Amino acid sequence: MSVKCQVIMDELDRIAPRYLAESWDNVGLLVGSPLQDVSNLMVALDVTGDVIKQAMATHTDMIIAHHPFIFKGIKNVRADLPHGRLLTELIKNDIAVYAAHTNLDIAVGGINDVLANRLHLADIEVLSSSHSDKLIKLVVFTPKSHAESVRRAISEAGAGYIGNYSHCTFATDGVGTFLPLADTNPFIGTAGVLEQVAEVRLETVLPEKISQRVLNAMFKAHPYEEVAYDLYPLVNDGPKIGLGRMGNLPTTKLLAVFANDVKKMLGINWVKVAGPSDKAVRKVAVCGGSGASLIQTAALAGADVLVTGDVKYHEAQDAVSAGIAIIDAGHFGTENVIVDHLGQYLDERACQGKWGVEIVTDKSSKDIFNRY
Repeated sequence: MSVKCQVIMDELDRIAPRYLAESWDNVGLLVGSPLQDVSNLMVALDVTGDVIKQAMATHTDMIIAHHPFIFKGIKNVRADLPHGRLLTELIKNDIAVYAAHTNLDIAVGGINDVLANRLHLADIEVLSSSHSDKLIKLVVFTPKSHAESVRRAISEAGAGYIGNYSHCTFATDGVGTFLPLADTNPFIGTAGVLEQVAEVRLETVLPEKISQRVLNAMFKAHPYEEVAYDLYPLVNDGPKIGLGRMGNLPTTKLLAVFANDVKKMLGINWVKVAGPSDKAVRKVAVCGGSGASLIQTAALAGADVLVTGDVKYHEAQDAVSAGIAIIDAGHFGTENVIVDHLGQYLDERACQGKWGVEIVTDKSSKDIFNRY
C-alpha cells in the first residue's frame, strides 16, 4: 500500500504550516512530485550522503528533513560536485525531499516545544513572539446524519484549536428550510417543494490563513449540493507564535548541575557553558539550532540561562554581562530531538489514516563536531 506524497505534505502543513517560515527560508517539497506514491518514509535532521545511502538501501520514497537540502539558488547540477552528486542520486532513485525548517521551529509542538519538554520545563511560553494568528469563526449548517463527519473533517483540517485543546466545536440543533429550484439535485427533498430538515449548527474557530483548507475539507464531507456557511471575523487574539521557549525547572539547580542534566536529557557528550558554575538556575530559555540572537530577549525576560547552539565567543561574553548564563549544546544536539518525535507523530497519523506507509527515523547521523 501507499499514499500520494501530497497526503503527507498536507499533514506536515498542518503541524508546521509553511506560512510560518521566515521569508528567507526554503521550505516545502524541494525534490520530487506531489503525485508520486510513498510507501516508505524517512525522517532526518539533514539530507546527507549517509542519509541518502540509507534511504536507497531501505527503498525510501520520501525524506522529511529539518534543514533544507536546497537553500540558495542552484546554478548547476553537476554529478562531479558533492551537492550535485547527492541531488542526482535523489532524482535517479525517485526519492522526494520535503523540508520543514523555521516553520517547524516556530510551530506549536515543533522543535522548541519538544526541546523545552525534553528539559522538563513547566509553564512553557513563547520567548520571542513574531505574530499571532488572526482568528475567524466558521459556522456551517449540516443535516444531523452528517454532523459528525463534517465536524471531524474541519477539525482534522486544523480548525478548533483553543490553547492546548484541539477539535473544539459547538453544536446546536435546529430546523433548516429550503426550496430546491429547477436544475437542482438536492441531497434531501424534491425540486419545487419546500423542505424542513432537522439540522445542526456547527461552529468553531480557526486561523484565517488556513480558511481555504478548512473550507475544502468541509465541502468534501458535507452532503449538500449548496452548503450554507458563514465566516465571521473575530477580535480575539490568536495564540502567540514565535521563536524560542521559556519555562521553569521543577526545582532550582546550580548551573553546573543543570549543564550535566542537559547532556543526559539530550543524549550528547558535551556542552559549552558560559557563566559561574554556582549560578542558581530556575527559569530556562531554549532555542533549537542557532539562538544567540535571542540572548538579550531571554535576559530581559528574566531567564537565568539560555540553552541553544552555535554561540560565538563575544556573544557569550555579552550574555554573561547581561546576567544570563549560556549552555551551548550544539546545533545538532538542540535540534535532533525533533527526529524521533516527528517520526512517532507521523506513524500515529499513518495508522489513523490507514496510509500503508512504513516510517523510519535516521539513526546514523551524528554531530559534525567532535571533542578530543
